[in-house]
Amino acid sequence: MSEAKSLPPKPYQEFKRAYPAVVEAYEQLGNACHNTGPLSPKCRELIKVGISLGAGLESATKAHARLAKEAGASADEIKHAVVLATTTIGFPSMMRGMTWVNDILENQS
Repeated sequence: MSEAKSLPPKPYQEFKRAYPAVVEAYEQLGNACHNTGPLSPKCRELIKVGISLGAGLESATKAHARLAKEAGASADEIKHAVVLATTTIGFPSMMRGMTWVNDILENQS
């Protein structure tokens, strides 16, 4: 991927400016969680897509779809992570998440 990594959403950037110590601690925890095990960045982001979707978090689902793409996941792999949620969270919730993911994938094509 030749383009630079995309920036976090504007509300996150604004919160980071207002509360830098909180965001620094949060990001350190996130880095520790990501680096504590053997999963690849791509696999971790696909899992985070599913977790975010299951929690009903639109912004997080979109962020992790974007990060999964940046980590090398294909659109089909990201969509498969969403489809896997069907039998756990239900078809309507999965479809809601698919629209969120498609928003990201269509804007990064």
